[in-house]
Amino acid sequence: SIGCGRGGATHFCADTEERLWLRTAWDSRVIMSVDNAAAQAGGSGSSSPAANLDRPSSVRKWLSKTHPKQLALLDQFEISLRLGRFSSRGCDESKATSSQHQTYQYGREREQVTLRTLELLRSIVGSTRWQNAAQLLTLLRGLGNELHGLGGDKEPAIGNMVRRIMCAVRDEADRVTVTPAARKDDGMGKIDELSEQVSSKMNISSSRESNSSLASMLWAHPQQISKQHSRHPGESDDRLRSDSLASDPGDSSVSASKSCEDQSVAQIHPPHYYQRRDDLRSSVMEALQEMMGELEDLHKSINDQAVQHIHAGEIILTYALSKTVELFLKAAAAKKRRFQVIVCEGAPHFGGHAMAKSLAEAGIDTTVIHDAATYAIMARVNKVLLPAHAVLANGGLIAPSGSNMVALAAKQNSVPVVALAGMFKLCPLYPHEGQDTLNDLISPSSVSDYSLMGSPTMCEVDFVNPVHDYIPPQLIDLYVTNIGGFQPSYIY
Repeated sequence: SIGCGRGGATHFCADTEERLWLRTAWDSRVIMSVDNAAAQAGGSGSSSPAANLDRPSSVRKWLSKTHPKQLALLDQFEISLRLGRFSSRGCDESKATSSQHQTYQYGREREQVTLRTLELLRSIVGSTRWQNAAQLLTLLRGLGNELHGLGGDKEPAIGNMVRRIMCAVRDEADRVTVTPAARKDDGMGKIDELSEQVSSKMNISSSRESNSSLASMLWAHPQQISKQHSRHPGESDDRLRSDSLASDPGDSSVSASKSCEDQSVAQIHPPHYYQRRDDLRSSVMEALQEMMGELEDLHKSINDQAVQHIHAGEIILTYALSKTVELFLKAAAAKKRRFQVIVCEGAPHFGGHAMAKSLAEAGIDTTVIHDAATYAIMARVNKVLLPAHAVLANGGLIAPSGSNMVALAAKQNSVPVVALAGMFKLCPLYPHEGQDTLNDLISPSSVSDYSLMGSPTMCEVDFVNPVHDYIPPQLIDLYVTNIGGFQPSYIY
């Protein structure tokens, strides 16, 4: 007889054509022939659709075997991201007559890219056959690596959304239902059980010393057995974090015949992450829908705070073109606030020209200045509004190239600097690379004409054309987000 089920829960039947079919008891929908099951298992000894979903690097291979339609959606999204098809108002291909317009802000909008990312993740997460939180986290991590390889530094919002979804998955997985027997035992029995688990964690055998790491030792420390308050009645308040590299010696789910690499993959999550929960999919899809609703109401939530920061008679200075700043200023003007706006042109892409034109059409008194005149005009300015490409973990700001000069001039003249950013732009990164953090260098064709490169003098000149500037947190006074205003020290 053939046996490859979990706990012997495997049944066999024969049809009129004498072909053997394998039907798993834990998922009645999975029906496949024995030969196809052996080919799909690839020698792993399991016929589950998610058997090969064990590491992020195997996500694409797993999708190609089990979910080709979802893989096609992923490839289509990656092609659109590469070609810059998420175009913004600042890059109209039908009207672009020079390289200045074509290179402006990569021709993309952060909100549009983020919304498309959430739609892609909702389609893949909702239709793929993962079985537990660990496999879902592996799937999301693999998708995040795929998208980061394409967008990466140019589109940090993509990685931010993947991280938020993974956080929602962990929150749902940590909600472990308490059995009636455990609910009665609220005394020393639970403490003794935790003590035994702590001892088993701390008594690491010498055979596992080669797999030990700082994270694994910290996770096994008694202080990491924290008490988390449940938000739902009937849920456990205790959580024990598992080893980060290998599974427990007494864990029956990991056989002794597995290699060290398989063990490192098997227990990168707490044990209860590998338990199947039928309500996990619906909870994650609900979290995804909430994120999409937050993006749709993003500008409305930020614009509702305009009257709190822009007052009558003020002179506001902004830099280049930003949809968020533009709508923020128009919302204040719609509240019958009379103010003046000074727009820096934002060379070499000159997005400030389009910004000033749009504000003037809305009835706002607007003036365009050269970037070099920023310091001279700053003494007359009451407030500076800057757009945000990303907000770093230390409270620093990634803004269009030239914004750091504006922030330095404002600091010298004691002018408050306010940055407008949605919460989806918050990145858990630190500026270890200084001005090179989340930055990119593009073609110098917008700075100098290639026809001049033939002269001996120009051949010795190095042109640097960065896309963004890093502004340290001490130059930012306030962040206005869709959930309120925060100081840089409080943004994380």
